[in-house]
Amino acid sequence: MNELTKKDKTRRLVESALMLALATLLAEFAVVKFPFGGSVTIFSQVPMVVVSYRYGIKWGAFTGLCMGVVQMLFGIGNFAYVSGIVAYLILIFADYIIAFGALGFGGMFKNKIKNPVSAIALGGAVVSVIRFICHFVSGVTIWGDYAEGAESVWAYSFTYNAGYMVPELIITVVGCVVIASIFDLNSKEIKIKRRKNTEN
Repeated sequence: MNELTKKDKTRRLVESALMLALATLLAEFAVVKFPFGGSVTIFSQVPMVVVSYRYGIKWGAFTGLCMGVVQMLFGIGNFAYVSGIVAYLILIFADYIIAFGALGFGGMFKNKIKNPVSAIALGGAVVSVIRFICHFVSGVTIWGDYAEGAESVWAYSFTYNAGYMVPELIITVVGCVVIASIFDLNSKEIKIKRRKNTEN
């Protein structure tokens, strides 16, 4: 029994590391990149949502936090656009740590909605909204200097961040639906679902 437990832990760790690597890779191949951070990617949030759905929100949040750190390292150049310790802290937490850590809550509906496709799709939508809120707050508090010509910093932040987060939300939901429809995410190992025999 102890050997099985160790095997399960190893599988979880390896799978999560692979999902993190996949998410990072997909995030780098952005369809659209915005000038001060933010991009429309091809399903980069989906691996984090899958990890959360399979292993729970605690483990998912930890994996999402790791993704936040990795994204912060890749986006280190964004720190040149702001100044002051408060601005740096808001950038670190609102744009990276909390924003990507929130993706780890994508499995929040696993035991509340019976249909796995609906559960993971709704989870993907909710965490995308949470991530948008994080970026919106960051835009209002530290990116206001770039809102020239906008009616207000609130409108600027909403428009700017919605510009990439709305497509990200849609792409994430579609990706979650496809993945959950094809694969059995509740099994120990991710495998293709077996087709039910409809013959009498």
